[in-house]
Amino acid sequence: MAVETVPVALGTRSYEVRIGQGLIDRAGAEIAFLLKRKKAAIITDDTVAAQHLHELTAALRAEGIVSTALTIPPGESSKGWQQYARVSEWLLEQKIERRDIVIAFGGGVVGDLVGFAAATLRRGVRFVQIPTTLLAQVDSSVGGKTGINSAQGKNLIGAFHQPSLVLADIDVLKTLPPRDFLAGYGEVVKYGLLGDAAFFDWLEGNAPSLATDAANRQYAVRRSVEMKAGIVSRDETEEGERALLNLGHTFCHALEKATGYSSRLLHGEGVAIGCALAFELSQRLGLCSQEAPSRVRAHLRAMGMKVDLSDIQGDLPGAEALVALMGQDKKVVDGKLRFILARGIGEAFVADDVPPALVTELLGDALRSR
Repeated sequence: MAVETVPVALGTRSYEVRIGQGLIDRAGAEIAFLLKRKKAAIITDDTVAAQHLHELTAALRAEGIVSTALTIPPGESSKGWQQYARVSEWLLEQKIERRDIVIAFGGGVVGDLVGFAAATLRRGVRFVQIPTTLLAQVDSSVGGKTGINSAQGKNLIGAFHQPSLVLADIDVLKTLPPRDFLAGYGEVVKYGLLGDAAFFDWLEGNAPSLATDAANRQYAVRRSVEMKAGIVSRDETEEGERALLNLGHTFCHALEKATGYSSRLLHGEGVAIGCALAFELSQRLGLCSQEAPSRVRAHLRAMGMKVDLSDIQGDLPGAEALVALMGQDKKVVDGKLRFILARGIGEAFVADDVPPALVTELLGDALRSR
């Protein structure tokens, strides 16, 4: 299959997302045109480094590019002040300049953390995203949202800083543990639910083969990236339409905080549960038929994904406490929670007038079913 290119049109900050097989092995040739001098700094995590770092450094070396690498611990706990300071100081030790390239080689945690370090280092250095998870390839590596978590919540400290290039090698997804691959699928299905009913139709028939069928995997990644790139190019800093990409995330971020950003709930799993809750909330508000949330839940169940609060192991706070956790989310505007609701599959919209009592009732019912 040929490598496919999706442009992200942002004027002087425009870049390409390259999607296909073997892109890590060709990374040196793909990146070379960006370099003023043949030097690059790589930040990755211990898991990705053990499996794939030698491939990337060999690809860079083949083009005469000298690289150094820093590895950080895997997992959401690395997306905080400690690793941000460590990465920033290391990049300064490597004498990385504004015209050099920093490579974020890993999943969403690495991409968000390294992107934020690149945004703030010397008031902005260029970086390249080489995402190694399905979630990062279809979502977090595209669009320039970078940041870290704080004690107050997820992604509350960050900056918009667009990458110079994204290389999404779909072959690397074959090495993902099944749970991580499925978690990434939570972000894939989100695109069909928010704005492309035909894509959701396609996923219902083809998603079970994504882990084994390279052609279907590439199509799913490309279509997801096309949708995100189009939205980002029209609304880079989330003043309007880009908020649709947060479908399921208001619920998700509260659940992630309630579970301590731990392995109890991966981000994509929270997104899937959040999408199911968002469609249920939409139905209770009379915005869509009962068929829509039932169809969403049936598909997620068929994929073997988490769908209900009962699928999260361990204790959870009460409904009122979960709603309170939502109050610190970035999607709060003028003190009001914003939800992404839907009039049907592929028909999402932004709502900031949802009665909190109805959200509390929905979560209370969901908790009682645990």
